[in-house]
Parts: sequence; C-alpha cells; structure tokens
Amino acid sequence: MSMAKRATKRSCFRGLTSIMLLVLAACTQDQRQGQGQTRSEAVSQTRSKGDDWPRFLGQSNDGTSQEEGVDPDRWEPHPPIKWSVLLGTSYGGPTIVGSRLLQFDKEGADERVVCYDANDGSQLWHWRYPIEYADMYGYNSGPRCSPIVDENRVYAYGVAGDLTCLDLETGKLVWHQQVSKKYGVVQNFFGVASTPIVYEDLLLVMVGGSPSESQHIPAGQLQLVKPNGTAIVALDKRTGEEKYRVGDELASYSSVRVVRIHDQDLGLALVRGGLLAWEPRTGKQIFHFPWRADMLESVNAALPVVFNNQILVSEAYEIGSALLELDSSLQPQVLWQDQAKSRNPSFRAHWSTPVLIDGYLYGCSGRNQPDSDFRCIRWSDGELMWRQRQHERSSVLLVDGYLVVLGEYGRLSLVRPNPESYETLREVDLSEIANPETGEPWLSYPCWAAPVLSHGLLYVRGDTRLICMELIPE
Repeated sequence: MSMAKRATKRSCFRGLTSIMLLVLAACTQDQRQGQGQTRSEAVSQTRSKGDDWPRFLGQSNDGTSQEEGVDPDRWEPHPPIKWSVLLGTSYGGPTIVGSRLLQFDKEGADERVVCYDANDGSQLWHWRYPIEYADMYGYNSGPRCSPIVDENRVYAYGVAGDLTCLDLETGKLVWHQQVSKKYGVVQNFFGVASTPIVYEDLLLVMVGGSPSESQHIPAGQLQLVKPNGTAIVALDKRTGEEKYRVGDELASYSSVRVVRIHDQDLGLALVRGGLLAWEPRTGKQIFHFPWRADMLESVNAALPVVFNNQILVSEAYEIGSALLELDSSLQPQVLWQDQAKSRNPSFRAHWSTPVLIDGYLYGCSGRNQPDSDFRCIRWSDGELMWRQRQHERSSVLLVDGYLVVLGEYGRLSLVRPNPESYETLREVDLSEIANPETGEPWLSYPCWAAPVLSHGLLYVRGDTRLICMELIPE
C-alpha cells in the first residue's frame, strides 16, 4: 500500500473514530438525561392540597395535622385503599415529602431505606447496608425509627446505632456513622428507637454512650452501666461531624423534640432517667427532671407533650405522668403529678404519644393489653374524664377535629374528641378484611406505628404491609 493510501486510510479512520466518539458521547448524555427524565416521570405529581410529613409524628412532632376535609361518610367501611406494599422487618412508620415516601426496614441481613412514589407505591430507589443485631426479648430485629427528611437529605437511625445520610433524589450515600460503636453504647433492652431531629444546621441524636469500663457489662444489665455525657449528640447535618454533646444519661426510646417556650428554642428529650432540656444551638443544659419508675426494665418511650410553657411527661410502668410549668428562666415547677406506685395514675403513656385538644389529653394509657385503655384526662389537673376499656394499645393522629386511632391488632377508628364521653363515628377492623390480591388480611399484629397523613393520604402499617388510604379527597 502506498504512503498516500495509508495516510488517506488513517485520516478516514480518525474521522470515523471522531464521529463514533461524538455519537457515543451523545448517546451517553442522552442516557443520563433519559435516566433523569425517567426518574422525574416516575415520580407522580404531588397532590395539590395538604402538607408533607417529613419527620416522626409530623411537622410539629406531636401527632397532629393541619389538613382539612375529613369526611366520615367516606368510611364505607373504610377510606378507599389506593395501594399497599409488603415491608421488610421493622416497626417504624413512613415519612413523606412531596410525592416521595421513605420507609426504613430490614431485608435479610441488611437494613435498607426505600423510596416509593407516595401516590401509587412504585419503588424509586433503595439503599442498604449489613447490620448485626439480636433483640434480647424476641422482638423483631428491624429498625424502630422513622426516616427524617431535611432539604435534599434523608437520615435513618438503625436499630444497631448506624446513622446514615442519603440524597433524597437518588438514594446515594452522603455520609454514614456507626454511632453506637463510636460512643460506646451498651445495648439496652430493645435497641435504638429514638428518632433524631434536624435543628437548623444540626442533627440532634439521642446516643447515651458509656465509658470503656462499662463495655464489658452484658446487654440488659443497665443498672451497672455508666453514662459518658453523650445523652444527646449534635452533629453537622451535612457532614456528620460532632458539634457538641449534652446530658449524662443513657438512651431511652422517646424521640427528640425542639419546642419554643418563652420565645426561646428548647431541646427536649425524655432520656432513660427523665426529661433533659438544653439550648439546641449551643448544647448548654437547662435542666434535668427525674422521671422513671424505680425498676430495671422500665423505659421512657412516649414524647413529651407541650402546650405554651407547660410540658407533660408520662411513662407506663409505675409513676405515670407529671405536668411541669417553666418559668421565665426555663426552670420547671410541678403543677401536678401522679403518686408513685399509685393504683390509679391519671395517664400512663407507653410508646404512643397522646394529643392535646382544647385543654384535654387523649390517647392510649397502660403498659400491656390487660391494663391498657383509651382515655381522656383534663390537662390542668390530671382529672380522669373517661376511659374506653378496649384492652389493646393504640396510636393516635389528630386531623381536622377528629382522632384517627389505630389499634395494635388493626382496628382503625374515627373518633370525635369529647371530654364528656368516648364517641366513635366510624370503625373498621383491617385485620378482618382480606386484600383481594392476596387473600390475606390488610393488616396484621403488631400495628405499633402511628398513623401518618400527607396530602390527604393516610398511611397505616402492620407487621408486614403498609397501606395507603384516601382520607381526604383531592
């Protein structure tokens, strides 16, 4: 072959190569754009009315919703079921922002965060990582906490103390920490079950670590375990870097709150030994109010209930409830409290946080099935107004002047708040109604996650299934 022909061939080859590279680049760009478009198209439009539910117990962290339009007549026999999905092992409820629903569970040996389309239940992405956890009392080994969404990030706090930050749009990992390992947490009775909260640029996390001398103590012997000043640890929400620690206490199962009292932000956490209050920006402790039954296996799990400058703390084991009033320096004074070991405490909140309506507190009281009921007490003095002896534990959501109550066996009730008597408007047992696709009950025990409402859609879950119902029509 002549030099001229070789040069011509090389020139043609280079030209074809350039064209191929350009085409490949264009195809790659199209694929990337197509993936983005597909993901965008896969997420349906957010319903026009209603609010997000970006954290445990909603935007105000108290189990109340500001949405309106609940119609009892739509319960025939229950609000229309839009969709359902099978869940992995877990106890926590979903979190919803826009048309994205985040659920935290365990599949096989992995904890996972799954993002669904909130309107139809289609899966958008998932992220998973392996954990090792065995429950001491035979409860399931899945996560107990709900995801938290802030801006474009999702935070998930696992049962073994792994804390993960993910990108909301893609599910890609932003940062991950083995919190329990880092701070020396000795496993308590039921693993990690306190959902953190975002405050400004901080993620406030209940940790409850211990010094090295406590690390050899077998799990569950908490009477021998010492704290190391990490009841609450504040992390930079973007990087996971520690900013401060506060509280010389072990962890509980009650989630973290930030409230505003006397024009000041106040962090609140009902830790193992009582109510811890601190400045959420600086970590300065304001007060600690002891509140826990004097027995090894007693726990604090419900969140503090706040109204103006008053805080109610409640537990289910022996001592019941106390109502505190904070003065201008944010120091607590007891307005009333149940007597220790009283046979008739006013209210005993276990893991379900009650709601306050017009001066009356409504919710489930009692530790276990034989002694649990649904009741109403007067906020100002703890006077019992009535009790409904249903003998099952339940969770409650307040919306549009109604209480949506979910019993642990799957009974869903619409209740009108009334301090004079228990007034049920509608009721259906979802454990007795079969899913037409599977023939199995819609819900099965235990239904321990509180009902969630976002953009008119009600989400309730049982042991293995999450169902979406249209509580408020579009």
